Amino acid sequence: MAAQDRFPGAEDLLSPALHAGAVTPSDSAQLAFASKRLWVGGAGNVTLVTVGGESVEYASVPAGTYLNVRAVQVKATGTTATNIVAEY
Repeated sequence: MAAQDRFPGAEDLLSPALHAGAVTPSDSAQLAFASKRLWVGGAGNVTLVTVGGESVEYASVPAGTYLNVRAVQVKATGTTATNIVAEY
């Protein structure tokens, strides 16, 4: 199932998130909803797919970091960070 985009026109991306959920990295499953941003609770790399379809690795992300990226998937391959939360 493809991630639903609650912000297709990119409106309201700067406001606080109304919803959040723990992310289980997967090479096949997408997030239930496209994220506004990702919280990285445990340091490491995060490999993801953006709303635009690009696959990118954020290397050496410190614990306690927000990644302000519209992600539809967090890949298991290449992701070593832990305690990732998607906000939407």
